[in-house]
Amino acid sequence: MTSSGVPLGLSWAASVAGAWVPAVPALDPFPTFNFAVEIDGLLVGGFTEVTGLGSRLETEEYREGGVNGYVHTLPTGATSGNLTLRHGLTASSVLWNWHADAVAGRIQRRNGTILLLDRQQIPVMWWNFRNGLPVSWTGPEFSATDDRLGVEAIEVAHEGLTKPLLGQAAALGNAISQGLR
Repeated sequence: MTSSGVPLGLSWAASVAGAWVPAVPALDPFPTFNFAVEIDGLLVGGFTEVTGLGSRLETEEYREGGVNGYVHTLPTGATSGNLTLRHGLTASSVLWNWHADAVAGRIQRRNGTILLLDRQQIPVMWWNFRNGLPVSWTGPEFSATDDRLGVEAIEVAHEGLTKPLLGQAAALGNAISQGLR
């Protein structure tokens, strides 16, 4: 606490209706280079990239007779794009086997989580996908002219994303604790 009774690390806004209210602390964005991927409760490897984390609300326009000032926009459903998970090729064949089993007709849908980690490797936010299906696997590119690492990628179709309230609370708690330091 400061001598004025204000907690350290917090600023206070001007009084509103005669009462002092805390100002909203500046929330620094999280860096995205530190993350983990979990599928069916197992960390399945150190990934170098995750893309496709998104959702879209589909809509249609409806023109109401006699209303010329605007057009109604009505929701028709939500869609999510496929996730693409990339990582360096290792001796682990977990992702290859999941895809190969699906190609052979042994479909095994899996749930998973994309976890954003802070610098201490503590999850600060996460997104869950449900009923993932490996629809594509891409192996490494080979070239005798350079020494790049081999990378494999798996594309996962899924039935939707959620961002649990616990993950949202963890992110806010992390931001507040960073602001108090």
